[in-house]
Amino acid sequence: MGVTDHRQSARTLPPVSYAVLTVSDSRTEATDDSGRLIRRLCDKAGHRFAAYALIRNSPRSIRAAVRRFVQGPAQCLIVTGGTGPGRRDLTVETVRPLLDKELPGFGELFRWLSFQEVGTAAILSRAVCGVRGGKLICCLPGSAAAVRLGLTKLLLPELPHLVWAANR
Repeated sequence: MGVTDHRQSARTLPPVSYAVLTVSDSRTEATDDSGRLIRRLCDKAGHRFAAYALIRNSPRSIRAAVRRFVQGPAQCLIVTGGTGPGRRDLTVETVRPLLDKELPGFGELFRWLSFQEVGTAAILSRAVCGVRGGKLICCLPGSAAAVRLGLTKLLLPELPHLVWAANR
Protein backbone atom coordinates (compact mmCIF):
# COMPACT_ATOMS: atom_id res chain seq x y z
CA MET A 1 0.00 0.00 0.00
CA GLY A 2 1.47 3.37 -1.04
CA VAL A 3 1.36 6.69 0.78
CA THR A 4 -1.72 7.79 -1.20
CA ASP A 5 -3.58 4.66 -0.15
CA HIS A 6 -2.50 5.12 3.47
CA ARG A 7 -3.72 8.72 3.48
CA GLN A 8 -7.06 7.68 1.93
CA SER A 9 -7.48 5.09 4.69
CA ALA A 10 -6.56 7.66 7.33
CA ARG A 11 -9.26 10.07 6.07
CA THR A 12 -11.91 7.56 7.05
CA LEU A 13 -10.58 7.26 10.60
CA PRO A 14 -12.30 9.01 13.47
CA PRO A 15 -10.69 12.13 14.99
CA VAL A 16 -7.70 11.49 17.23
CA SER A 17 -7.96 12.06 20.97
CA TYR A 18 -4.99 14.03 22.24
CA ALA A 19 -3.42 15.25 25.47
CA VAL A 20 -1.21 18.29 26.02
CA LEU A 21 1.76 18.35 28.38
CA THR A 22 3.65 21.58 29.01
CA VAL A 23 7.08 21.19 30.62
CA SER A 24 8.26 24.46 32.16
CA ASP A 25 9.82 25.91 35.27
CA SER A 26 8.48 29.39 34.51
CA ARG A 27 5.04 29.08 32.92
CA THR A 28 1.68 28.89 34.63
CA GLU A 29 -1.62 27.83 33.10
CA ALA A 30 -2.37 31.52 32.59
CA THR A 31 0.87 32.11 30.66
CA ASP A 32 0.99 28.80 28.77
CA ASP A 33 0.47 30.23 25.28
CA SER A 34 1.99 27.17 23.59
CA GLY A 35 -0.30 24.75 25.43
CA ARG A 36 -3.34 26.81 24.44
CA LEU A 37 -2.12 26.98 20.84
CA ILE A 38 -1.78 23.20 20.65
CA ARG A 39 -5.35 22.82 21.83
CA ARG A 40 -6.67 25.50 19.45
CA LEU A 41 -4.93 23.99 16.39
CA CYS A 42 -5.85 20.40 17.22
CA ASP A 43 -9.48 21.30 17.94
CA LYS A 44 -9.68 23.29 14.69
CA ALA A 45 -8.41 20.19 12.85
CA GLY A 46 -11.30 18.20 14.37
CA HIS A 47 -9.41 16.21 16.99
CA ARG A 48 -10.70 15.57 20.51
CA PHE A 49 -9.07 17.08 23.59
CA ALA A 50 -8.57 14.54 26.40
CA ALA A 51 -6.23 16.02 29.01
CA TYR A 52 -3.84 18.81 29.93
CA ALA A 53 -1.04 19.11 32.46
CA LEU A 54 1.66 21.65 33.21
CA ILE A 55 4.63 20.22 35.07
CA ARG A 56 8.09 21.26 36.25
CA ASN A 57 11.13 20.41 34.18
CA SER A 58 12.21 17.36 36.17
CA PRO A 59 12.76 13.80 34.95
CA ARG A 60 10.55 12.36 37.68
CA SER A 61 7.63 14.66 36.77
CA ILE A 62 8.05 14.07 33.04
CA ARG A 63 8.23 10.27 33.39
CA ALA A 64 5.17 10.20 35.64
CA ALA A 65 3.17 12.39 33.25
CA VAL A 66 4.10 10.27 30.22
CA ARG A 67 3.19 7.06 32.05
CA ARG A 68 -0.19 8.54 33.08
CA PHE A 69 -0.81 9.45 29.46
CA VAL A 70 0.03 5.97 28.19
CA GLN A 71 -2.50 4.53 30.65
CA GLY A 72 -5.16 7.09 29.71
CA PRO A 73 -7.60 7.31 26.81
CA ALA A 74 -5.72 9.77 24.55
CA GLN A 75 -4.05 8.42 21.41
CA CYS A 76 -1.49 11.22 21.08
CA LEU A 77 0.50 13.23 23.62
CA ILE A 78 1.88 16.56 22.47
CA VAL A 79 4.61 17.79 24.78
CA THR A 80 5.86 21.37 24.60
CA GLY A 81 8.98 22.65 26.31
CA GLY A 82 12.28 21.33 27.60
CA THR A 83 13.72 20.38 24.19
CA GLY A 84 16.56 22.91 23.95
CA PRO A 85 20.24 22.53 24.89
CA GLY A 86 19.98 24.19 28.32
CA ARG A 87 20.87 22.31 31.49
CA ARG A 88 17.19 22.41 32.60
CA ASP A 89 15.92 21.14 29.22
CA LEU A 90 15.28 17.51 30.17
CA THR A 91 12.29 16.45 28.08
CA VAL A 92 14.11 14.64 25.28
CA GLU A 93 16.47 12.57 27.42
CA THR A 94 13.60 11.67 29.71
CA VAL A 95 11.03 10.76 27.04
CA ARG A 96 13.30 9.04 24.50
CA PRO A 97 14.04 5.96 26.70
CA LEU A 98 10.29 5.55 27.27
CA LEU A 99 9.58 5.16 23.54
CA ASP A 100 9.11 1.76 21.96
CA LYS A 101 9.97 3.27 18.57
CA GLU A 102 11.32 6.65 17.59
CA LEU A 103 10.29 8.37 14.35
CA PRO A 104 13.53 10.24 13.54
CA GLY A 105 12.05 11.83 10.43
CA PHE A 106 9.88 14.04 12.62
CA GLY A 107 12.82 15.77 14.29
CA GLU A 108 14.81 15.91 11.07
CA LEU A 109 11.95 17.53 9.15
CA PHE A 110 11.13 19.85 12.04
CA ARG A 111 14.68 21.18 12.08
CA TRP A 112 14.74 21.50 8.28
CA LEU A 113 11.48 23.47 8.26
CA SER A 114 12.64 25.50 11.24
CA PHE A 115 15.88 26.34 9.41
CA GLN A 116 13.79 27.88 6.64
CA GLU A 117 12.16 30.18 9.22
CA VAL A 118 14.92 30.94 11.76
CA GLY A 119 18.13 29.98 10.01
CA THR A 120 20.91 28.25 11.90
CA ALA A 121 19.11 28.69 15.24
CA ALA A 122 17.22 25.55 14.16
CA ILE A 123 20.09 23.46 15.51
CA LEU A 124 18.99 24.40 19.03
CA SER A 125 15.89 22.21 18.72
CA ARG A 126 15.83 18.57 19.77
CA ALA A 127 12.21 17.90 18.74
CA VAL A 128 11.42 14.19 18.85
CA CYS A 129 8.46 11.94 18.12
CA GLY A 130 7.80 8.28 18.72
CA VAL A 131 5.43 5.57 19.84
CA ARG A 132 4.86 3.89 23.17
CA GLY A 133 2.22 1.23 23.59
CA GLY A 134 0.55 2.17 20.30
CA LYS A 135 0.29 5.83 21.33
CA LEU A 136 2.05 8.72 19.67
CA ILE A 137 4.28 11.05 21.74
CA CYS A 138 5.58 14.24 20.11
CA CYS A 139 7.96 16.61 21.89
CA LEU A 140 8.13 20.15 20.54
CA PRO A 141 9.99 23.24 21.71
CA GLY A 142 8.18 25.60 24.05
CA SER A 143 7.83 28.60 21.75
CA ALA A 144 4.48 29.27 20.11
CA ALA A 145 6.21 29.67 16.72
CA ALA A 146 7.78 26.21 17.02
CA VAL A 147 4.48 24.67 18.13
CA ARG A 148 2.66 26.24 15.17
CA LEU A 149 5.34 25.00 12.76
CA GLY A 150 5.42 21.47 14.16
CA LEU A 151 1.66 21.09 14.22
CA THR A 152 0.66 22.76 10.97
CA LYS A 153 3.50 21.46 8.79
CA LEU A 154 4.15 18.01 10.27
CA LEU A 155 1.89 16.56 12.90
CA LEU A 156 -1.66 17.59 12.00
CA PRO A 157 -1.47 16.66 8.29
CA GLU A 158 -0.37 13.13 9.28
CA LEU A 159 -1.95 12.63 12.73
CA PRO A 160 -4.69 10.10 11.87
CA HIS A 161 -2.26 8.24 9.61
CA LEU A 162 0.43 8.20 12.35
CA VAL A 163 -1.98 6.88 14.98
CA TRP A 164 -3.32 4.27 12.55
CA ALA A 165 0.22 3.12 11.66
CA ALA A 166 1.25 2.97 15.32
CA ASN A 167 -1.57 0.50 15.97
CA ARG A 168 -1.21 -1.82 12.97
